[in-house]
Amino acid sequence: MGRLIAVVLFIAVLVPGVLLARAWWLAAGRRAVASAAVEFATPTPEGTATLRRQAVHGRRVRRLGLLLGIVGIVASVVLFAEASVFLWAPALVVGLLLGVVLAETTRPRPRWRASSPARRPRQGDQISLALLWTMRAVVAAEAVATVLMWQRDQLPDSVAWVALTVPLLAWVLAEVALLRSLVRPLPAEGADVPVDEALRTWTAHLVTAAVSVLALLPLGTLLLAAGIALGDRVTDGADLVPVALVAGGFAGLAAGLAVAGFLVTWLRPVRPGDRALTG
Repeated sequence: MGRLIAVVLFIAVLVPGVLLARAWWLAAGRRAVASAAVEFATPTPEGTATLRRQAVHGRRVRRLGLLLGIVGIVASVVLFAEASVFLWAPALVVGLLLGVVLAETTRPRPRWRASSPARRPRQGDQISLALLWTMRAVVAAEAVATVLMWQRDQLPDSVAWVALTVPLLAWVLAEVALLRSLVRPLPAEGADVPVDEALRTWTAHLVTAAVSVLALLPLGTLLLAAGIALGDRVTDGADLVPVALVAGGFAGLAAGLAVAGFLVTWLRPVRPGDRALTG
């Protein structure tokens, strides 16, 4: 009976990760609609120039993220020598994801004339609020898990600091990007409104996905480590806590990889004439 309960619990803990992946799959519909709106509209010269400028800016800053990841690899080699080989991939991924968030946070303000009186969209028009609050919840859960394991001496200080500061820093940058996107007035010219809405949609999904990955992957790793450590203890009867932690770890890692896959599809910049609905 205990094994059956453990299997059911394991499957139940995996469900949130599956639901999160499904929510991101549904978000592709927003990308298709936003791209199609840009395609079928005729942006003003200011709108077209804005799209080009935003695309160039995004590529440049994401390259800085790649450079940051390479610097992280070099630093790990200097500090840990041969043992650093296991840190190369995480360092590169962290640099790339921070580059994505930083690119959206520092996007130049469009130069078109703003509407008067100022009109602003709702955040729910840009991204599903479920995805947004899931990102925030995952960051909070990752921070709590890191602090708890750190207090119990289950994490070295250097690992704990990285696991705590990187997701929180990315989350702060993401909130800044979301706030900038939310308070920016809509353009005065109706032809530029689809361009503006597409840019807001891209920013919201890019930062949400990047921060979610930066929190889900370490959270999954921490839960797996905690579950394996607890699984070594001797108890009377069935101990379901290690099972739940291991299942949560697998769910976090799988969800992080799934969201990373969806993030890649959002990296392509908005362009006039994109055939979004046929791709």
